[in-house]
Amino acid sequence: MCISISQVSRFRTNLFLGSSCCERVHGWFKNNSIPKLLDIRSSSVNSKSRWVRRNVSTTTQGGRSNTKSSVLGGAVPVTRIVDAESTAKIQQQQPFGNLQQRLAENKDLSNLLTVIVSDLETTGLHRVKERIIEIAAQDLAGGENSTFQSLINPGVPILNASIHGIRNDMVCRPEVPRMEEMIPIFLRYVQSRQKPGGYVMIVAHNGKTFDFQFLINEFNRCSYEIPHNWLFFDSLPLARESMKSVDATVKPKASLSALGDYYNLTRDGDAHRALSDVLLLSQVFQRLTIDLKLSLSDLVLRSYTTSDLIAAMAKNKKA
Repeated sequence: MCISISQVSRFRTNLFLGSSCCERVHGWFKNNSIPKLLDIRSSSVNSKSRWVRRNVSTTTQGGRSNTKSSVLGGAVPVTRIVDAESTAKIQQQQPFGNLQQRLAENKDLSNLLTVIVSDLETTGLHRVKERIIEIAAQDLAGGENSTFQSLINPGVPILNASIHGIRNDMVCRPEVPRMEEMIPIFLRYVQSRQKPGGYVMIVAHNGKTFDFQFLINEFNRCSYEIPHNWLFFDSLPLARESMKSVDATVKPKASLSALGDYYNLTRDGDAHRALSDVLLLSQVFQRLTIDLKLSLSDLVLRSYTTSDLIAAMAKNKKA
């Protein structure tokens, strides 16, 4: 089902039919014990159930104090931070060692890791000056409420509507949240999907140089910390590796649209819209792992922590 708050002030549930062709990755997950979002208020309107979206309320006394955000009727503890340097210091103090190595060696990995495919649309390409205007995600385990999508009011004019079709009038509405409101809502969605005591891997195509940098900068701008149990995976290098194995004599076409064509996949919706790209990437990502014969442990070893990404961003900034 799909959680969407892009155009109405309530969450609406829509049935999502998952693909059965991706058993290698899909089989790592179980659907019989998926946690649900808290405080579902079902109403019978034209025989359709609805999510009730409640206003997000936060307390911000003290730049580094613990706060609680009331999202969907639940309380999410959120650690406030000041800047990216503080984020890195906090994470370096965590006694994880090499998180990827330790997690990959865990024999119960399939019961610990949740893989969520994501995509962003933005007002432009500059990772700091531009803003996120749409976010979508899908838990590869599938099941009820596995898909999330929302427009976001960036607070700045959208000048690249010709790329994704998202106009100023679509986001400048009272029911469309700003980023500081969207972050706790998105955290609640991810929390509802993760396994107890487990970890989350966020997958995005070209994520290392685009999506993940936007997320880190937006979390920082809104003074939120990215959860320490999140890992990030960029599917673009995976796609290039797979396409080279097909024909090493030409430069591989590894864009999401090109991969969809290569695998003869049907796109649901327009290109460069977050949910459409997520649904396509979910299928492509699983096909790639099958072609390259990658296990869940292999994916973990190729993933990044937030600290890894922040270090890479700092290095690129100095270069």
